[in-house]
Amino acid sequence: MNYRHLTPSMSLLLAFEAAARHESYTRAAVELSLTQSAVSRQVQALEQQLGLTLFRREGRQVQLTDVGRLYQREMSDALGRIRSATLQAIAYQSGGGSLRLATLPTFGSKWLLPRLHDFYTNHPGMLVHINSRIDAVDFDTSGIDASIVVGHTGLPGLISHRLHAEELVVVIAPQVANAQAAWTPEQIASQMLLNVANNPNVWGDWFSHHHLPHRMMRLGPSFELTSHLIQAVKAGIGIGLVPRILVTDEIASAELITLDLPFPSQRSYYLTYPPRNEMLPSLQAFRGWLLEQI
Repeated sequence: MNYRHLTPSMSLLLAFEAAARHESYTRAAVELSLTQSAVSRQVQALEQQLGLTLFRREGRQVQLTDVGRLYQREMSDALGRIRSATLQAIAYQSGGGSLRLATLPTFGSKWLLPRLHDFYTNHPGMLVHINSRIDAVDFDTSGIDASIVVGHTGLPGLISHRLHAEELVVVIAPQVANAQAAWTPEQIASQMLLNVANNPNVWGDWFSHHHLPHRMMRLGPSFELTSHLIQAVKAGIGIGLVPRILVTDEIASAELITLDLPFPSQRSYYLTYPPRNEMLPSLQAFRGWLLEQI
């Protein structure tokens, strides 16, 4: 067998991988800064070299065949390893490196950023580029190296390091808290309860924890970001049930008052990344620092 046929050129592989990911020559062409016809020719050249039909063509639409989907899965992993190897080599040569990190917006602003100067002090020459993400990261297309997420478990197919078990506290604005001498769970339950959209069942868990009937729950506005919910609580709009790690400063400065004992959540914070990135020097340094910090 001629092994040259088993190792197509990188230009053919990149055209196929982009076209397979989008199932569109047009979108692949935009991503690769090529014409649609150029992408089509490269995919056809790859098919001829391999002797395989990778796409079904239906008018202007293209769809992966079963063998095309198998080839895409293996090829995406291989290209990811090539990119990772290149980044490692560049980082080794420069003596530093950079990490593209996605993190939950409020965790990033309230916990990570105030501590990040310590990382730079201990790792001069390294850079952490931070992207705020609420939804799951697609490591194959986003260019992100690692992500800090919150959930019940680590994400399948990724390496996950459990950072911190989420502990929730009921918080209220001082001017609202002072309206009553004492706050029982029943009195808390009768107030307008604010929540974050990505954790809609949190008040239900709190009611169950206190053996309160869910029918008395009075849910108020929902917020995409925890930081927005915190601001709404400070403005006196309602009561919040938020991760304690995100309101330590507000509690210490008496901007917020806690009304109940800390409530253990079912979720934890995780540092996650694909296995191919495990040996990135910048990720190794950041991972070690982060696990020590938290």
